[in-house]
Amino acid sequence: MDAFTMHRGLVAPMERDNVDTDAIIPKQFLKSIARTGFGENLFDAWRFLDHGEPGMDPKGRRPNPDFVLNQPRYKGASILVAGKNFGCGSSREHAPWALTQYGFRAIIAPSYADIFYNNCFKNGLLPIVLSETEVARLIHDAAIGIGYSLTIDLDQQVVIDPGNRTSPFEVESFRKYCLLNGFDDIGLTLRQSDRIRAFEAERLLKRPWLANTII
Repeated sequence: MDAFTMHRGLVAPMERDNVDTDAIIPKQFLKSIARTGFGENLFDAWRFLDHGEPGMDPKGRRPNPDFVLNQPRYKGASILVAGKNFGCGSSREHAPWALTQYGFRAIIAPSYADIFYNNCFKNGLLPIVLSETEVARLIHDAAIGIGYSLTIDLDQQVVIDPGNRTSPFEVESFRKYCLLNGFDDIGLTLRQSDRIRAFEAERLLKRPWLANTII
């Protein structure tokens, strides 16, 4: 996955609490585990006025002009600021897939559902926890200021607004290490590939029958 060090991006404000994973990526789009193609159906029931199904061309559908991500001023947003308990509901990993494939690199909220929070780190998406007061301020500023952007410095663990006001955030050291280096679970395992190959070779020398194929 892509490393996350420092990111500056346009902010999309979503003043909603309890945004669940079925709203993030509705259940009808969960038939694939290819980990690609989910971005176009992010918040599908909110972004479109017609019902969406897999394989439908978004260009032929009716967008909801009132939904935040359909407003031209938020086109290309890569930081989502939302209400508390973001990512609640079912434990579908497709939710962070859809968010990252749409273009988001970070989410800022007062709190998250535990499984969603863990899945974000495994997929290169940084979930930042700030106080409700700080989140309310960011949502307000993003709503009234066109082109409102934030800078996120993961190494220093701060969010920096256009006025250089900083908001520190906490992140567990191992998760921070993985994001800074772009390591998902597979990437971490592959760092030990030489040791794994050596173990397999030694095991076959001691137990050669393990190489036999059972038909």
